[in-house]
Amino acid sequence: MGRLDNKVAIVTGAGSGFGAAISHAFAAEGAKVLVCDINQAGGDATVQTNPSALAFHKMDVTQAADWKSTIDAATQKWGKIDILVNNAGTSYRNKPTAEVTEEEFQKTFDVNVKGVFLGCNAWLPQAIENKQGGVIINISSVGSTRPRPGLVWYNASKGAISNATKGLAAEYGPHQIRVNSICPLVTGTALFSSFTGMEDTPENREKFIFNVPMGRIGEVDDVASACVFMASSEAKFITGVNLEVDGGRCI
Repeated sequence: MGRLDNKVAIVTGAGSGFGAAISHAFAAEGAKVLVCDINQAGGDATVQTNPSALAFHKMDVTQAADWKSTIDAATQKWGKIDILVNNAGTSYRNKPTAEVTEEEFQKTFDVNVKGVFLGCNAWLPQAIENKQGGVIINISSVGSTRPRPGLVWYNASKGAISNATKGLAAEYGPHQIRVNSICPLVTGTALFSSFTGMEDTPENREKFIFNVPMGRIGEVDDVASACVFMASSEAKFITGVNLEVDGGRCI
């Protein structure tokens, strides 16, 4: 028996990084997963690992019409949607804040905040109507509470998500809908260079672990495992939590 047997999940940004790892982990625990990404090639690659449990749906999280088609696709294929993972995210390259362009700011908030807003608005009505409860997991960041120079507006976008996570949990708890966020440390994904402003090399990774008690940067499986726990019945009384998955960096 898997911890997510008979569950259906939507995972955004699932063509790579955290999203792909979360999709794989959910499928391994018995869930059916709609793998959502704007990048078809990446989404197809994720699905190929377990086509019996994973299905791809191309979407842009900043478009309400795409969210409607996503909800419809998952419902038509599997009849329900128990779990929503708002993972899709973006960032500009780490640099002095006065050099951040309006376009970079807008894209960051559109994907990181508006995408979660639209996703929750699309998913919540069917969850309430089904009267079976459900789970929303938002991917935030340690930067939401411990911001550092160079990524001010990225961190601010994640601060909005951590705050909204608590508000959603308070509002929809009476419907037995749990809402939590995962707050990872910088991880070896495609966004490493954007977050750090330098090439992803072993030498450069070493520069970011001096204040991490456990002595390393994050791995995608760290986040995926936390998401499996939060989505499972093992976390049935946990809601409104911004869980730091950071090797102790925020201590």
